[in-house]
Amino acid sequence: MNLYRKFEQKLEAGAENSGPIRGQLGTGRIGMIWLAANLVVTTLLTGTFFVPGLDFSLALIMIVAGTLVGAIILVLVGNIGTRTGLPTMAITRGAFGTRGSLLPVAANVIVLMGWSWVQAMLAGVTVNYIVASATGFNHPVLFSVICQIFVVTLALFGHEGISRVEPWLAVLILAIMGYVFAVAFGKFEPAQFAAIPVDHSLGYTPFIVLDIVIATAVSWTVLSADINRMARSSRSGIVGSGIGYLLSTVLAMILGATALGYVILSVGEATAFDPTILVAAFGAPLAIAIFLSVMATNTMAVYGMITSVVNSRPERKLPFLATALAVGSVSILGATWLALLDQFTDFLTLIGAFFVPVFAIMIVDYYFLKRGSYTRDILRHTGGAYWYRNGVNWIAVAVWVAGAVVAYLLTYIFPSPIGATLPCFFASFVLYLGLSWNQRSREGIVAHEHLVREASQQAG
Repeated sequence: MNLYRKFEQKLEAGAENSGPIRGQLGTGRIGMIWLAANLVVTTLLTGTFFVPGLDFSLALIMIVAGTLVGAIILVLVGNIGTRTGLPTMAITRGAFGTRGSLLPVAANVIVLMGWSWVQAMLAGVTVNYIVASATGFNHPVLFSVICQIFVVTLALFGHEGISRVEPWLAVLILAIMGYVFAVAFGKFEPAQFAAIPVDHSLGYTPFIVLDIVIATAVSWTVLSADINRMARSSRSGIVGSGIGYLLSTVLAMILGATALGYVILSVGEATAFDPTILVAAFGAPLAIAIFLSVMATNTMAVYGMITSVVNSRPERKLPFLATALAVGSVSILGATWLALLDQFTDFLTLIGAFFVPVFAIMIVDYYFLKRGSYTRDILRHTGGAYWYRNGVNWIAVAVWVAGAVVAYLLTYIFPSPIGATLPCFFASFVLYLGLSWNQRSREGIVAHEHLVREASQQAG
């Protein structure tokens, strides 16, 4: 057996699969995982969009309100993972069908790839700034590629280790965040931040900010069941993920708004979504926080892409190493596209169009149509309750397309004063519920049973 094959077998032995698992983690551990995962530079820099686009105090209120609304979607989808033991993309089989679920899987890979590129670029730009300041050597593309190569390597060798140290990284990042807050409010009073003049030319309204914050939660929901299936109970998953996500998002976004406000008060102007401006103001500690957050979270994104592709057809799994090399290569090449950073809000809109309808459909299907229970048929490759019509639930697919169209129209053609995320969610929710309600009346009530226990009983 050659070295390549030995290495591949070792990786496959430790790789996650799309089958059910029995969670063992309590509320605190789930909360720390979510806290660590979302203390990330993209969330922090998203907060920089809101000042001076809104009054500082109003921006903070919208951050909290949007995070609360988005967390409801995230927690509901994550709870399906806790109750079934399945990751998010495997759960989509329940609503979209065994074959139809390949569509959200493909969308998931696209979204995670985009997140991976953005985070690698932000890490690269930050490292480049530190190196250029010290040596004069300036090559942000090179450092973005180096950071992404490091991330891909961690995804192959160290995902399990990164998961173990993430809570400790969270503690370190929280300490650095405390340092930034101390510097900002040590120099300027809260009243001075509140008095920063609003720049109406930026086009931000309270509802647009609310929409962006909710879209951020939606972007994390693609991983919600993957993480929460590790919870030992629904209570642990709901409380842990709810508190962890709320705390990390509110802190990170408020930190971003505060940091940019500090720069504006110090020098008179600042550019949103530019980590170098913040590093220049707060020094190496913030640069370290940015780099560590990218390494931890981006490793999860790359690993998530690899496992999504590998497990897209469980009956014929793709080779892990070859898939990892192919996906990793694309993620490294994409890290050279620095122009994507100027289109970040458009990227969030793309995520909304892709996944807001998907999660609305999943919530309706599980909690309303299937009455809180997916049977072991969801593990079948053909036939069964989730085969629908030749493996595809065309109603779910049609509602998904309709929801994406609504998101596009309300964003670009007929801009909505309240944003596109909530209208898209409610339109998809109501449409799928109405078109599929007759399925509920035909199906009897099936007692909920965790799929791992069902599997063992079946084997017995």
